[in-house]
Amino acid sequence: MNLNQITVEVSDIGRSRDFYQRLGLELIVSADHYARFQCPTPEGQGATFSIHLSDTVRPNGTGVYFECDDLDARVERLKAAGIAFDHDPVDRRWLWREAWLRDPDGNRCCLYFAGRNRADPPWRLTPTT
Repeated sequence: MNLNQITVEVSDIGRSRDFYQRLGLELIVSADHYARFQCPTPEGQGATFSIHLSDTVRPNGTGVYFECDDLDARVERLKAAGIAFDHDPVDRRWLWREAWLRDPDGNRCCLYFAGRNRADPPWRLTPTT
């Protein structure tokens, strides 16, 4: 099994579509009520992420994570382009480096770099079989 797509609700498709494209996602589907993006990866096609128009958007505590090999440089480019961050990249005790921001509707987004620690941290449980 592989996670393919996450969808978040937004109040303005055009504004949110522009925001996520500025983050570096590739727009692959666009309609008045919906847009889907592909996460670029060195290998080609990555997971997809989408936005869906909603009359009432209720951002919650869920965070959407986008891993970036060039985290610090990307954050600086985005800040120079006018994207506001809740905090700049910081090293975390779980061995990730991450920066948090919000989309135009307040949905929480994390740009991070974990490298091998994303799926293989030193404290990973070993299979029991």
